[in-house]
This record gives sequence, structure tokens and C-alpha cells, in this order.
Amino acid sequence: MAFAGTVVESVPPDTSFAGKAMVMHVRSCDPEQIRIPFFVGDDRSRTWVLTKSPSGLRLKHDHRHEDGTEDAVTMYGGDTDEPGSAARQEFPADDHTAAIVPTAATNVWTLEIYPDSSFAYDLRRGGSDRRFRVEFDLTQPIPEPPPPWGAES
Repeated sequence: MAFAGTVVESVPPDTSFAGKAMVMHVRSCDPEQIRIPFFVGDDRSRTWVLTKSPSGLRLKHDHRHEDGTEDAVTMYGGDTDEPGSAARQEFPADDHTAAIVPTAATNVWTLEIYPDSSFAYDLRRGGSDRRFRVEFDLTQPIPEPPPPWGAES
């Protein structure tokens, strides 16, 4: 299923999202992995990948070029370090993230889901005012988009 989203917070303002349609698509969901492409306008480069980790859950950001090859900055994210809840999970940046994106070493990503209501993706950067949040309306499914870049049809 796919859903439209809206940026509800962006500090400092991220103009790359301004005026563009945002879509999340729960493309695959099985006991081992959930893949949720996140499209911004015609850019189909981003997919959130959720898997189980030894301590709970892992969130990674799979970034691809239009030809399907991996971006130089990809598979960053982190693991939950607290149980969270069915509605909310926090993912502090891991060592891989700190190595490839040093400015993101203090990032904490949050996913929130309120079934039959909303889904939110949130970013906070510790030690700075950096904040970003996009919310998706789960009450209004939209047509499924094309596959993300690099995915099988």
C-alpha cells in the first residue's frame, strides 16, 4: 500500500522537499525484512529497510542512483537501544553511519505508526537544531508507485 506525505517540520528548512509530492510505499513485508520506498517527486532513490537486530530492530537507508547502483552514502541508520513500543521506535546512529556521514553520528531516527491513522518518519540531530519530520495519512491509500531505483519490477 502507498500513502501521501507532508513535511510537518524541517529545521533548518530543507528546500529539496519543497513543493514535491512525497510517497511511502510498503513494498514488501515479511518476517525477516520490511522495505518502504520513500519517493520525493520523481526521485525514487530512497528506501527504508527494517530488519531484526540482536537488540531489537534495525533501520537502514538504502540509497540508489537511477541506474540502480548504490549511492556512495547508503545503508546508514542504526539499531534500537531501548524496547520502544508498538507505536514508536527510535534508532540512534550506528558506527557505520558515523564513519560515512560524520555529521550524522548523533542522529536519532524515529518511526511512529498509528494504524488506521498515520505513519511518521522523524530525524533529530543531537547537539544541533536539525529536525525533520514527514507524516503520512494512512486513511487515504493512493495508487502504488513504480518500483524504487534498483528494485526488481
